[in-house]
Amino acid sequence: MKEKHIDILHHNLVPKHIILSEQEKQEVINKYQIKKLSQFPRILKSDPIVKLIGAKPGDLIKIERENSDYYRVVVED
Repeated sequence: MKEKHIDILHHNLVPKHIILSEQEKQEVINKYQIKKLSQFPRILKSDPIVKLIGAKPGDLIKIERENSDYYRVVVED
């Protein structure tokens, strides 16, 4: 029996996740007047999306939803 694989990166219910560059990360930090990355909501490095996009702890991920963007910092489990 053949296994089915679902590509969650292209599923219509999963918003787009983007790893920000260091420059983009700094712009977001400045925009929201963040003092430490730990002030951002967290996402675990074991999250399936984090694994698929290749993010690592300390990366800031932009999550693009219909009405606005959200940010998460990748942390260890």
